[in-house]
Amino acid sequence: MSEIIKVGVAGTGSYVPERVVDNAFFEGILDTNDEWIRQRTGIAERRFVADGQENSDMCLVAAREALENAGVSPEELDLIVVATISGDYQMPSTACLVQKELGAANAGAFDVQAACSGFVTALGLGEAYIRSGRAKNVLVIGAEALSRFLNLEDRGSAILFGDGAGAAVLQPHSVCGKAEILKTTLGADGEGWSHIWIPSGGSKRPATANTVAEREHLIRVNGREVYRFAVHRMGEVIGQMMDGYDQQELGLIVPHQVNQRIIDAAVERHEIPGDKVMVNIDKYGNTSAASVPIALHEAQQAGRLEDGKLVVLAAFGAGLTWAGALIRW
Repeated sequence: MSEIIKVGVAGTGSYVPERVVDNAFFEGILDTNDEWIRQRTGIAERRFVADGQENSDMCLVAAREALENAGVSPEELDLIVVATISGDYQMPSTACLVQKELGAANAGAFDVQAACSGFVTALGLGEAYIRSGRAKNVLVIGAEALSRFLNLEDRGSAILFGDGAGAAVLQPHSVCGKAEILKTTLGADGEGWSHIWIPSGGSKRPATANTVAEREHLIRVNGREVYRFAVHRMGEVIGQMMDGYDQQELGLIVPHQVNQRIIDAAVERHEIPGDKVMVNIDKYGNTSAASVPIALHEAQQAGRLEDGKLVVLAAFGAGLTWAGALIRW
């Protein structure tokens, strides 16, 4: 029987665009204000990509930082997985654009579409490739340019989203010697497929002048149903990841930055104190697949990831999907 290969997180990186969009931006175009947005979401500002700046551009900055922190060259990569629902093109994959620009000539590349669960889903895929012996160095990226898909006439969705990218390099734990991935989980409930969606632009309803005029190429969110689902699943994923472990071992929860009230409700279910939860939604809003890796990298930069302590990643997204990971940092 072959030995099980343990997998570790060798390095992380992130990037957010320079353009800061505060809540005042929406006051002139929507029936809302800063206080209303803060109270219901916890968001004070978010970042939008500049004209001419693409999703893949953000991926590259985050990827290069993660590679540098891991001490891995692009040529050493075996696989690149990009989690995004807002790639540069419908085809080819954003991962192939990243592979080209990095010069990662020896890496396979593909995208994962699991919305806000995307990065944690991609992390599980990268872990599986290394654990099975099919790869040694895997680059996982979560990136979104959702500002390009906002309906600025819809108060329920326009205020929520922002742009950014986060990345991680995975290696056998015997090589990097840190941040061992102990377990991951994935789940889906397709019954809720229409709670977060973009109606047109796919093969079922290709984009036409009429669909664009009706704003069907932009994000739609059923806020009430998403809230109900998110509180339940986020709390469930945290519990599943911590099952079998003492809560005294917990160093930090890094949840998808969807809504401050959802995060609070999910962690309160497990009586987890606020200082054990990484939150940056006030600065960036909901960056979908980029949310967890940006927060993870910022937590590391801030010294909030303690050696030997447990780190829980928990996310949910359109699909409806959810994903979790437990890491011994």
